[in-house]
Amino acid sequence: MTTEDNEQTGAVAPATPPVRKASWKMVGPGIVVAATGVGAGDLVATLIAGSKFGYTLMWAAVVGCIVKIALAEATGRWHLATGRTIFDGWRSLGPWTTVYFAIYVVVWGFVYGGTAMSSSGLPLQALFPDVLDLKGWAIITGLVGLVFVWFNRYAVFEKVMTVMIGVMFVVVVYVAILVSPDIPASLAGLVPVLPDGSLFYTLGLIGGVGGTITMAAYGYWVNSKGWTDSSWMKMMRLDNRVAYITTGIFVVAMLIVGAELLHSTNIAIAEGDSGLADLDKVLESRFGAFTSTLFLIGFFATSFTSLIGVWHGVSLMFADFVERLREARTASGSGSDEGSGAADADAGADSGDEDAVKAVAGGRRERSLPFRLYLLWLTFPPMTLLWLDQPFALVVAYGVLGAFFMPFLALTLMWLLNSRRTPQEWRNGILSNVMLFISGMLFVVLCVQQVRDIPW
Repeated sequence: MTTEDNEQTGAVAPATPPVRKASWKMVGPGIVVAATGVGAGDLVATLIAGSKFGYTLMWAAVVGCIVKIALAEATGRWHLATGRTIFDGWRSLGPWTTVYFAIYVVVWGFVYGGTAMSSSGLPLQALFPDVLDLKGWAIITGLVGLVFVWFNRYAVFEKVMTVMIGVMFVVVVYVAILVSPDIPASLAGLVPVLPDGSLFYTLGLIGGVGGTITMAAYGYWVNSKGWTDSSWMKMMRLDNRVAYITTGIFVVAMLIVGAELLHSTNIAIAEGDSGLADLDKVLESRFGAFTSTLFLIGFFATSFTSLIGVWHGVSLMFADFVERLREARTASGSGSDEGSGAADADAGADSGDEDAVKAVAGGRRERSLPFRLYLLWLTFPPMTLLWLDQPFALVVAYGVLGAFFMPFLALTLMWLLNSRRTPQEWRNGILSNVMLFISGMLFVVLCVQQVRDIPW
């Protein structure tokens, strides 16, 4: 690719840096994105799938793991290959992406903040029933998350997330072993079949666990780790695979619990986060107080990692969003053509962008005003939802915007990574294109179903 091509497309083609050795000791951002993406609601959805269909949908958990590996790899590859952030890439596709993201990040953040605090408060209320009610625990978890993310940089954040996903993993695998899994039945479940009435449970199992806006935040965490160019590509791919294989084991363990503890005994649990509180009671009656308490600790770790992960990762995305808007305003004021390829080059290919990427790795965005303002937005306004039912219009807007995000991510990544915005060496191959296309179509179907299920 010539220098002229780069100026017209915004792609970056620096001298190829030496390839860095992939090391297990450096795994981190993938663990963060996996821990953030798997929330209490995802665990309940997996449990219910296991309770309804036993081991039959085990194959869907494996497919879901592969889909997430492909999506996160594509996000990380864009950041490392181009030196540009995912939002910078979206902006190069046209102003419609900016409009969608602006509305989405405000509405989604408001509703998610209340949901995340409530989810994190549930296990604490169960562990300490005579101390505070759910609202009190929810507010405390939100404030603790705010203070933790406000005053700590990425390195500390990653260590805490790694410890908490370790707790999640150990607890869930322990419970799965405790219920005595049927190994032949679980292996038979790896053969793809669709029992009657299982289609949307299957699609949800493939697309839902670990699949949120935090997948788009992966590239920001990669940069925060200090991985800022294509020399880190092997390390990023190892990191991503370790994370989602861990998530896959986690999901399989929850399916086993659903199949053995609920399906075999015809026990039903509620949908949503309260379903895990129901499971706690089942575990206590079957295995005693110790296992029940251990499960509640794992439940808290699952919910709280999602909370602080969103508080950190989506705030980074919002800070980048504001930064790019300022750049566009400055470029417009100087008389440059914002819609031209040269403007894209200014946004992503010049020395200023190289400095910006290094600044991200140094934590500049974590200390920025937009980052902290969005942290406050995630924490304080959503507390009102702990007392109020969500307004009808907000429920509809949240449902529609959320349903569209994953197909938006999958299909825009295909667009970016097959265009001249990406250096030739790092564009999609056949396998990447197939996986992203399948992901995009899967999420389109899920999007349609979610929109249909919204209480219009």
